[in-house]
Amino acid sequence: MSVLDSKVPEGPLADKWVNHKNHINLVNPANKRNIDVIVIGTGLAGGSAAATLAELGYNVKTFCYQDSPRRAHSIAAQGGINAAKNYQGDGDSVYRLFYDTVKGGDYRSREENVYRLAEVSSNIIDQCVAQGVPFAREYGGMLDNRSFGGVLVSRTFYAKGQTGQQLLLGAYAAMNRQINRGKIKAYNRHEMLDLVLVDGKARGIIARDLVTGEIERHAAHAVVIASGGYGNVFFLSTNAMGSNVMAAWRAHRRGAYFANPCFTQIHPTCIPVSGDHQSKLTLMSESLRNDGRIWVPKKKEDAIAIREGKLKPTDLKEEDRDYYLERRYPAFGNLVPRDVASRAAKERCDAGYGVNKTGEAVYLDFSAAFMRYGKEKALSSGIKDATDAEIRALGEAEIEAKYGNLFQMYEKIVDQNPYKTPMMIYPAVHYTMGGLWVDYNLQTTIPGCYAAGEANFSDHGANRLGASALMQGLADGYFVLPYTIGDYLSQDIRTGAISTESAEFDQAEKDVRDRISKLMNASGKHSVDHYHKKLGKIMWNKCGMARNAVDLQSAMDEIAELRKDFWENVRVPGTEDSFNQELEKAGRVADFLELGELFAKDALTRNESCGGHFREEYQTEEGEALRDDENFTFVSAWEYMGDPRAAQLHKENLTFENIEVKTRSYK
Repeated sequence: MSVLDSKVPEGPLADKWVNHKNHINLVNPANKRNIDVIVIGTGLAGGSAAATLAELGYNVKTFCYQDSPRRAHSIAAQGGINAAKNYQGDGDSVYRLFYDTVKGGDYRSREENVYRLAEVSSNIIDQCVAQGVPFAREYGGMLDNRSFGGVLVSRTFYAKGQTGQQLLLGAYAAMNRQINRGKIKAYNRHEMLDLVLVDGKARGIIARDLVTGEIERHAAHAVVIASGGYGNVFFLSTNAMGSNVMAAWRAHRRGAYFANPCFTQIHPTCIPVSGDHQSKLTLMSESLRNDGRIWVPKKKEDAIAIREGKLKPTDLKEEDRDYYLERRYPAFGNLVPRDVASRAAKERCDAGYGVNKTGEAVYLDFSAAFMRYGKEKALSSGIKDATDAEIRALGEAEIEAKYGNLFQMYEKIVDQNPYKTPMMIYPAVHYTMGGLWVDYNLQTTIPGCYAAGEANFSDHGANRLGASALMQGLADGYFVLPYTIGDYLSQDIRTGAISTESAEFDQAEKDVRDRISKLMNASGKHSVDHYHKKLGKIMWNKCGMARNAVDLQSAMDEIAELRKDFWENVRVPGTEDSFNQELEKAGRVADFLELGELFAKDALTRNESCGGHFREEYQTEEGEALRDDENFTFVSAWEYMGDPRAAQLHKENLTFENIEVKTRSYK
């Protein structure tokens, strides 16, 4: 085991990034024209990085498995993007955003990266407004803000309930400008299958054209992995069904350390599972917790009656409802962080107070918000002596203006009108805080291989605060990576074009073809989904919201056995040299079957509870997470050694010089 060097610059925290930018090496514009960069993934992190690098003059190749960058999973982010502009005048600042993020991550993130993130956050909003992103505005024309979990200020900028989509269109427009100029070559419907190292440096990739099945070689002076997270290791998650870990895992197998895989976020406001037929889950934005109140019946007999269809939630009086988050966490109420809200929902449902047929759902109720907004609207409109029905109708119209598309989506999926009956929600796998280990420059342990956005581990610790994913993706892509990658590429101005005709490319392509052939030639007993669903059940039951040593050890053993069976018995129909979506899925599930075991191993070795990692053996008397700061204030970075359980642990010790490390409290 070694101690990792994160290459954080010296000096006061607030000056580090500015001083670092002032002293790193640059590449002059004439030399940029001779340097090639590959970007894997074209969501917010990849799209913004590709557009910015091309604007600077580099030659960029982008790869995405979707038919268009507009289909990246970033489009599904609904609620908003954080930035420390303090438009509300409620006391926000760069330091407060930094503090909230480190505290929200349960003191398991790198101070310097998080401060930089907070520092550049306000630039993102200016950039996106200039691109035409239609952020919501107040009556006076200023950009509006709302609040998210884990904070006491309103710093979240939003575009109704479709913020990710609008931000992605901004990045996509910037990309399109560079495609039109010839500075970006876009390879859509292409999937990275391996990373190519030449003399120890990342110098290209092996990709598969998903339409023709052709295997291709692509060379570059550096490779950026911006391919998102690995939540689909659980099969059921809020991620797009195609989201996968392949690009990051291929880099890991070539030597990039994988950090904190067990730090996975369970989002508290998802539409509950309805049966075994489901292939994904749908997220209801955290922004709804601004106005919705979460509750279950106080009496178990009422919960049973609701589950059996004998009682409606609207029949219960206020005194018969348990607003358990407001009861347990009076300071933050319904806006506690995601990990806290998720565990609280699980505790109530496990105790028998769940409200849907499976007993795994709680209510998100907007009745109070309808009346509050309605009274305000009636008064501001000069309507005197309005009836309760009129007030509620006015309030419903106000809520529709803020969250209308989310309410519509809920009704289409659940077939219930959320304006008339409370929404039902339950926690589900959402975001992954773990990912490829990167230093301060966002470079992995492979020289020339960078990771941005959700694909890296760097900013969110053990729990991401809501509305910070979009912030990190765009911060990395627009304002961090374009500076730091130049420091590395300044050494390549005399290198010349990288050839794909080399022994390293030959070997990497052979490895890819051998792997595909092995997948195609298994005995064919079971479908890819058969294995993915089995893996997902192991992960959810034993590595989900609550974990313990016995379950984690058995999860490792079961996943290893399942992986062995997969390689012997998976059925992949069709041919390898044609359009073949089952082959695509098989490659991705093969990687999940390795990641899952490392995930369990990481959780087993971290003998504490923190953020999204909750070990049942380590909790307070009140059932809150119990950290072990003396022994586990470090990043777990795993080196691939041929088998997931043989992975070697390397530690990056975390130091906190600007924040007092203490037990999180939202009470």
